[in-house]
Amino acid sequence: MKDIEDRVVEGERLSVADAVDLYNHPNLPDLSSLADYVRTEKHPEKIVTYNLGRNINYTNVCWVKCSFCNFYAPPGSPDSYTLSKEEIFRKIEELIAAGGEVPEGCELLMQGGLNPKLRIDYFEDLFAAITERYPQAYLHALSATEILYIAHLSRLTVEETLLRLRAAGLKSIPGAGAEILSDAVRDQIAFRKDTTREWLNVHQAAHRLGMNTTATMMYGSVETPEQRLEHLRLIRETQDEALTNQATGQGGGKFTAFIAWSFQPDGTELQGKVHQQKATGAEYLRMVALSRVFLDNIDNLQASYVTQGAKIAQVALKYGLNDFGSSMMEENVVSAAGTYHLMSVSEIRRLITEAGYQPRRRNTRYELID
Repeated sequence: MKDIEDRVVEGERLSVADAVDLYNHPNLPDLSSLADYVRTEKHPEKIVTYNLGRNINYTNVCWVKCSFCNFYAPPGSPDSYTLSKEEIFRKIEELIAAGGEVPEGCELLMQGGLNPKLRIDYFEDLFAAITERYPQAYLHALSATEILYIAHLSRLTVEETLLRLRAAGLKSIPGAGAEILSDAVRDQIAFRKDTTREWLNVHQAAHRLGMNTTATMMYGSVETPEQRLEHLRLIRETQDEALTNQATGQGGGKFTAFIAWSFQPDGTELQGKVHQQKATGAEYLRMVALSRVFLDNIDNLQASYVTQGAKIAQVALKYGLNDFGSSMMEENVVSAAGTYHLMSVSEIRRLITEAGYQPRRRNTRYELID
């Protein structure tokens, strides 16, 4: 551990073997100290940011049937829905009423299932209508999985799909659908879903087109520690490529943030089939600390209070996190598995302040706006 600490202080990049050593290090406070050092080097101000945003799941129709998901409804199911424009507009107006009048100051996170009835013209029409009516809403929407499916249904390339969606108002892409970037894992928990390479290709294409995206990890299902570290390696390499392209004028996009959260098994098909306990808060702290030290080219690490709860998210600010995430206003995917933690902006600010930091509101681009 001392050798790794010395090399981190010298600014050296850690290898995957170093990450294995850190992962296996038994003393969590040691990891906290190292991750907090790296975080402070990147963000010397005692600031923790947060975002005013809303999560809108525009449809729960999905034919993929991932075994870790308790949110989807098969096509034709009586439990299925696709929100109308009017329903989506009402949700956006509630967001704006909560304080989203700042230009591009409220994040609209729109994600759903793989609905075979929704081709690109649906999204172009919806995004254009949202952009015209609510110019202050920043469309951070559609996972790589959804984009691949829209491209497939519409007989377009990924690049063509992204260009058309961007022209309609899409600003950036969330990192959902990454789960664990290992096909051995994906074949077990979501064998109908996109492959590791396909997920990465969407984000690389977006970066080349000048669009920012985020990266995520859902750990704690069937993967091994080595597969978690392989996931982090692929994210770091993809960011290296994006930053190189920026420097050479070949693309302006990158990963703006990394978010890790633990698998929530309750009510899913994997419950009872996976012979392990639900990931603990200590395991979350270990993962975010490791991510902060290993992902040396990603500036922002965001808390997942939705899965971890307020206290663990607050403690995690000392394990390398510099962002508390979004107010969200509603959440339907994780809550479908029995985990439900949402917070008001005032509660987020209180928790940040009590942890010894100054809360500052940001936009989706991680620019301070208060």
